[in-house]
Amino acid sequence: MQDRSIQIRAMSSAQRLEILRLLKTPETYFATQWSADPVEFGVCMTLIAEALGVSQPTASRHIDLLRQAGFITVRRKGKWAYCRRQEAVLGDYLRWISETLSADGIPA
Repeated sequence: MQDRSIQIRAMSSAQRLEILRLLKTPETYFATQWSADPVEFGVCMTLIAEALGVSQPTASRHIDLLRQAGFITVRRKGKWAYCRRQEAVLGDYLRWISETLSADGIPA
């Protein structure tokens, strides 16, 4: 199981949420990526930084926290790093947060 405090921290940033949103449908937002299939292999960190309008180091910090939370994986191909969402981990987190905050889970 992932560390929930890291996951909560990862979800506490609008830019990190935007990364996850963009990676949900990489074929829509990163169709011009030529170095690898964005759906099958992942999206290049450089393109993510460009989509966010931030520097590469800023994007890398956001991506690293999402990776620590288990929400994305990062793999290398040559000198490039590619990111993919981890749907199972995201689903587990969303179920957990829903159950934790549901009316049934809140003590009276």
